Amino acid sequence: MSSPVAALASGLIAQVSAGSEFATMVDGDQRRALVRGIFAGYYAKQQDKAIVFDTNRHWCAKLNLLRDQFPEAKVIACVRNVAWVMDSFERLYRANPYEHTKLFGNGGRSTVQSRLEGLAQHDNVVGFAWAALREAYYGPLAESLLLVDYDLLATVPQKVVPIIYEFIGEPAFAHDFDHVHYDAHEFDAQLGVPSLHRVRRKVSLEPRRSILPPDLFETYAKMSFWSDTAGSAAHVIAVKKPEGP
Repeated sequence: MSSPVAALASGLIAQVSAGSEFATMVDGDQRRALVRGIFAGYYAKQQDKAIVFDTNRHWCAKLNLLRDQFPEAKVIACVRNVAWVMDSFERLYRANPYEHTKLFGNGGRSTVQSRLEGLAQHDNVVGFAWAALREAYYGPLAESLLLVDYDLLATVPQKVVPIIYEFIGEPAFAHDFDHVHYDAHEFDAQLGVPSLHRVRRKVSLEPRRSILPPDLFETYAKMSFWSDTAGSAAHVIAVKKPEGP
């Protein structure tokens, strides 16, 4: 679930940029200060905290802004074979046949192919996250990025989580990976996707057979660009080869 900070910052910048009547009234230093004010205001209750985790897929596409505001900022992205991501969304869709979910926006939803094509659009939930991550992964600030393989995290969380703490320069502490249940009923209800953010009580990897047509699964599996670790300065915690249905 994303916080509104990135959207608020983008909206503010748009209001004082070229084409706006306020553009000539707000110089670069003022814009920077105004954006900093959004962070300060939103996290005012956490001012005593040394570190804040702000969740938003947009940060991968705004690393230059984030690093300018906070030079030590780092981004952690959990990555998974894109075909299995699509498979998960399709399962959620089929589990709610009487709900007109907002997941697909105004795009087609009549068949599995049109649904996946809609999700993969660069302004939609999967396509945007994928494009933004690729921008950060191959960009000049990639050293600020850590990619965590989903399968590995779900299989051996006790080994992966300490590496994450090391990346952010904080001491690790013990976690109970058998009791991490989380749900967001109201948030998911607004999207028309019940259980979208539900987390099982125990962290584990549950193998399953894909419900996607094999050709579609293969198409989206090829989008997992992070297997090319030689093409980026990003930090990667293991990458597994895409598996078939």
